[in-house]
Amino acid sequence: MSLLELIERADERALAAGALACLDRCLPLLAGPETEPLRPLWASCENGQDWDIRLAAVRTGMEHASVPDGPAALVRTMLGAAPSDFAAGPLREWADACSLVALRIHGRLDTPAGDAAPDEEQLLKAARGGEPAAVGPLVAGELERQVRILEILAETTGTAGSGAGLRKALDLSTEGRRVLRAVMSRRARGLG
Repeated sequence: MSLLELIERADERALAAGALACLDRCLPLLAGPETEPLRPLWASCENGQDWDIRLAAVRTGMEHASVPDGPAALVRTMLGAAPSDFAAGPLREWADACSLVALRIHGRLDTPAGDAAPDEEQLLKAARGGEPAAVGPLVAGELERQVRILEILAETTGTAGSGAGLRKALDLSTEGRRVLRAVMSRRARGLG
């Protein structure tokens, strides 16, 4: 199933966690390596309990983080677009936007100068739709993580292992955050 199909079929829990995972993986652009400002929201993904309260707290906690232009501003925008309502419609729209922004950010880091490829939008549209696309290794890895997270959450929906599904999603997201941090570190040292 393509990423777009998975987003279309996902329930509230999977949509919230999928979008949050995209944000989480892009956090190295905004937050220091020791901080996990989104952790409270992960706890609300299971059933939406206190989602709006925790979302407001996360936004308040991150409003003082310095945000340079470019990819970091996109991450801040994703957080700002998070719906306060834990409902399928607004969460689906947010999950779709977060997916696309996370792929764009990874695409910019895939290119030597960090610039968008001229046909980036078409490549990402094809890749998200399940069509073959000539994307770079960072985009391919991010796409794979997004698909896998939604698959894991779909497999565990309504089961006793639903908490374990969220834990696996968080683990995959943490792995992706480490990859992005490593790429950013190499670029800062002028190695990539």
